[in-house]
Amino acid sequence: MGSLPIVVSGSTTVHGGGGGGGCRWWRWCNNNNSTAKNSSSGSDGCANSSAFVFFLVAFVCLASIVGIYCRLLIPPNVYTTLSSLGCNEDNEGSWSIGVYYGDSPFNLKPIEEANVWRNKTSAWPVANPVVTCASTSGASFPSNFVADPFLYVQGDILYLFFEAKNSITMQGDIGVARSTDKGATWEQLGVALDEDWHLSYPYVFDYNGNTYMMPEGSAKGDLRLYRAVKFPTEWKLEKIIMKKPLVDSFVIQHDGKYWLFGSDHSGIGAKKNGQLEIWYSNSPLGPWNPHKKNPIYNTDKSKGARNGGRPFLYDGHLYRAGQDCGETYGRRLHLFKIEALTPTEYKEVEVPLGLKESMKGRNAWNGARTHQLDVQQLSSGEWVAVMDGDRVPSGDVNRRFILGFASVLGVVILVILFGMLLGAVKGLVPLSWCPHNIGKRSDATFDWERSSLLSNRMRLFCSRLNRASSSLRARIKPKTCSGGFVLALIFLVTVVLMCTGVQYIYGGNGAQEAYPLDGQYSQFTLLTMTYDARLWNLKMYVKHYSRCSSVREIVVVWNKGQPPELSELDSAVPVRIRVEEQNSLNNRFKVDPLIKTRAVLELDDDIMMPCDDVERGFKVWREHPERIVGFYPRLADGNPLKYRAENHAREHKGYNMILTGAAFMDSKMAFEKYWSDEAAAGRAVVDKLFNCEDVLLNYLYANASSSSTVEYVKPAWAIDTSKFSGVAISRNTRTHYGLRSSCLQKFSEMYGSISSRKSEFQLRN
Repeated sequence: MGSLPIVVSGSTTVHGGGGGGGCRWWRWCNNNNSTAKNSSSGSDGCANSSAFVFFLVAFVCLASIVGIYCRLLIPPNVYTTLSSLGCNEDNEGSWSIGVYYGDSPFNLKPIEEANVWRNKTSAWPVANPVVTCASTSGASFPSNFVADPFLYVQGDILYLFFEAKNSITMQGDIGVARSTDKGATWEQLGVALDEDWHLSYPYVFDYNGNTYMMPEGSAKGDLRLYRAVKFPTEWKLEKIIMKKPLVDSFVIQHDGKYWLFGSDHSGIGAKKNGQLEIWYSNSPLGPWNPHKKNPIYNTDKSKGARNGGRPFLYDGHLYRAGQDCGETYGRRLHLFKIEALTPTEYKEVEVPLGLKESMKGRNAWNGARTHQLDVQQLSSGEWVAVMDGDRVPSGDVNRRFILGFASVLGVVILVILFGMLLGAVKGLVPLSWCPHNIGKRSDATFDWERSSLLSNRMRLFCSRLNRASSSLRARIKPKTCSGGFVLALIFLVTVVLMCTGVQYIYGGNGAQEAYPLDGQYSQFTLLTMTYDARLWNLKMYVKHYSRCSSVREIVVVWNKGQPPELSELDSAVPVRIRVEEQNSLNNRFKVDPLIKTRAVLELDDDIMMPCDDVERGFKVWREHPERIVGFYPRLADGNPLKYRAENHAREHKGYNMILTGAAFMDSKMAFEKYWSDEAAAGRAVVDKLFNCEDVLLNYLYANASSSSTVEYVKPAWAIDTSKFSGVAISRNTRTHYGLRSSCLQKFSEMYGSISSRKSEFQLRN
């Protein structure tokens, strides 16, 4: 090869071939060590020291910023306190199971809309999902998720068979649960079937007085039929009905024959999740004959070829559910009406499923995907269905890790660039890596340096990289305005990338989930009071809070002016505007028979906080439904009584009031107390001062109970948006607090003092 020029110092350029390449790189790395050894050693030490300090400071700075970011903006995993083994993050998803009711299979509504109440489980009403990984993990068989639900109806008892992803063996087992209240609550009975290979899709049916299960076990390479020995927890292998690894298979009886539908992904040319085969027989035990048109489908995986649950009969027509796996595995369901099914013909047409997708995105339990439905008619004529759902797409863990790793790698590059511009980092390849520092070198080392084209190229590449520092500083001078702007921009991008990387790696799937209590979920009504000048606040408020997992409905108490059209509000849940005739703060607690939930969150339209804080507050209220549970504590103390802010309450280590502008309460109990004859005098004070409605409710609660009546939950952060829109209700804090102190004295005369009823701040608050 020809000579390779390498600049060693100043303007000196040395040319040479293979043998001299190593010496020249050595001379460059050593900064002409033969004539300036002592000087070079000192400068190298200084360079290494400054680089170390720079990287240490950068690490501490970024770690502090990320720590604050995680504390304020990344919600915790709601399952971390439920099980030490189950509910671990799984690349297959976080599937759970919900229940639906309807007067037909095409008019199914989730259990929360059926207003099923279970007081003993603190669910008012019960909400989906009804079976989760926490349900099974709490019953001593830890699972990462539950999916593929099938119902087995036995009189008034419902049995639920499902795949439970074992968090220890990381394979699917078949779990079973029982319900005696049409699916509102489930008793976990344990593992029904456990093999040495993965099991899922537990299709259960009756034949000739026996109960059979045909789970998907394609990892074993065949399709097996099990018979119940002791239903529902003991099963015995009855027969291998087909030596094909069919997935998601079911058997139905139609026109005097038994039909087997399934997908075989193992064949050459088979389209995964886009393939469907049909077989027929005179018995579910076989032998099975292939349909003349097999494969029925072998095309687009988004068309619903792969089965998505049990077929059902309605009005004399047979219907099949199929999975849409186009965007991700199990993204949604398609429903098909089978118009022709013979050994030589098959025809189906797609029909509407009749299930509305959630608009809450990942905050909904099934916001990202749903891939199985089993709908059956009860003896009462009512239809009941079970469906699985997930908050995240398949492969989300891998995707987040890759994106997070790429973000962190970008941070490393930007930190080095920042250091080079400041002069703290002299080169990308440390001087200690140079050949003169590796000790005594053998002849083999010199031979490698002389003969390797790769080594020459690497030396040249490293020398150019290390010269980049001075070149960059010459082009971008840090002490100039433009240089300072570049440094600030690099720092900002570095912080954003670092927070993004941590969000991807540590922040979970991005969903702000509901918190279960006693294995159950519930929902609440969000109520706010406003008027025409605060419409900007209301629009942002509705858009944000309607996406929170447990919000069922938003009620807007409209006190003054022309109310907006519902079409102006971007909401994921129903919004009801209740227009009041009189502009009164008492309207906030008016008895409203249209509210369907026991829990109401009274929340001012100028308060913005994360959904996770709202969900935590809801869980705490469900633990203490007799209390006012909220996010803003206050302390009334002194003689005469004075209204004090949160800082004063913390200094005196307690509080005795919760602002109802951000508080959960029992809608029936709170509103009836407020509009009782006993509270009439207090309501008159509120109308006169146009203030203190929340103070009055605190007094009414305290007057009705000798135990604690308030509970504080600390939010991660909260923003008062009225400061941006200029429509704050209480602009003069001193005047506002003075009015409230006056209310305290009047209400104490009416209902007794609350100054002695002080609750202590808990460690979490």
